[in-house]
Amino acid sequence: MIDAARSIHFIGICGTAMASVAAALKERGYTITGSDQGIYPPMSTFLEERDIEASPYSESNLTHKPDLVVIGNAISRGNLEAELTLEQKLPYCSLPELLKHHFLRGKRSLVISGTHGKTTTASLLAWILEHNGLNPSFLIGGIPNNLGQGARFTESDWFVLEGDEYDTAFFDKRSKFVHYLPEAVVINNLEFDHADIFSSLNEIQTAFQRLINIIPRNGLLLANGDESNLKPLININHCPVRRFGLSNACEEQADNLLYDENGSRFRIGKSEFRIPMIGELNVRNALAALLMARYTGLSDSQIQAGFDSFKGIRRRMEIRGEVKGITVIDDFAHHPTAIRETLKALDRRFPNRRIWAIFEPRSNTTRRNHFQTELAAALSLAKYVIVAEVARLDQVPPEERLNPEQLMEDIRSKGAEAYYLPTANDIISHIIPETQYGDILCVLSNGGFDNIHQKLIDELNN
Repeated sequence: MIDAARSIHFIGICGTAMASVAAALKERGYTITGSDQGIYPPMSTFLEERDIEASPYSESNLTHKPDLVVIGNAISRGNLEAELTLEQKLPYCSLPELLKHHFLRGKRSLVISGTHGKTTTASLLAWILEHNGLNPSFLIGGIPNNLGQGARFTESDWFVLEGDEYDTAFFDKRSKFVHYLPEAVVINNLEFDHADIFSSLNEIQTAFQRLINIIPRNGLLLANGDESNLKPLININHCPVRRFGLSNACEEQADNLLYDENGSRFRIGKSEFRIPMIGELNVRNALAALLMARYTGLSDSQIQAGFDSFKGIRRRMEIRGEVKGITVIDDFAHHPTAIRETLKALDRRFPNRRIWAIFEPRSNTTRRNHFQTELAAALSLAKYVIVAEVARLDQVPPEERLNPEQLMEDIRSKGAEAYYLPTANDIISHIIPETQYGDILCVLSNGGFDNIHQKLIDELNN
């Protein structure tokens, strides 16, 4: 079914992985169509540049009866196209299934997993391999600037995959990464997240245990040795295990960490490395990438050459513009730990400058009160905090909802100024008169946020 398909329709095509795979398949001669509800940059632009039209959901999108329908993991029962696919018994699969059967068999899969840093680590690894001529295939949930797209399929043995623990589809509730036929796996960290599908940390640990269970005996598990939530999972003997991190508990320990506004430096053993990224989290990401690159046979000098030429990832501390000395930054951070590490890194990169944290509680976890206290602690690292209206709050049971008023009170008690403003336009109207030369406006959201980044730049220009 999957191998014979020539025309493929993607339901939910504006997801970063879905769009990237659709674009890569089009390059290989497939006829691609797609649909989505939230059609906005950067993925809408990405698809337009590759002559792929993303249409609003409609049963008419399937009148051509594609050979295969790929149903994204954000799609649920009730979606018009999913319902018609089931009703007319059209061939369908999930994106991970498509990858497993059509692209991954026979490859050497390097799976990068963990609660944080997957996109950065996978992008670093893919670029190191690319820079050194290994021509890897890759699937990354973002767009590395060096590579220009989030997915590519080559004849190389090596395949770098961002391994997401989120569920596969409404008809397959296993985590995506169990489909990826891993040879070697990175688990960078493990925290509670995705409150819409996991009810506890224990359930997330179970998901990662399933990934560990399918690493072959000739493969490798690279695990964060500083992560307490991982320790119960990595006492195994069916495959080699190497612990990496910053403490003495790790066989692969990074030390001598130094930061400046241009990047970070660290040492592992007798080798010293430098990366063009700031912060402890990025040191950990780079450490995981270099250890996996060593696994592929690359030397430390080859790895450093990859680090030196790495240009970052869209929406990961990405500078969107600078106007009159005020810098607008876009960051995907949507978990308290990621927010905390982003703000700490910005403080190191831009010392003695006022940092504004402009946060949209949009993810299924941050819309809930599970991280009520942790969000306040993370956001209060900024001097000024603006929190937008909690997205789709009516879809969360009242007893589980994030309490914005309490969040504001907690942030202010820690010394930061905090404001709860519903819309992007409200936020812009508040911020623009208050900004001054040198300010850093960091937008933290995993969605489009009503294009607030460009609106801020336009208003500053005016």
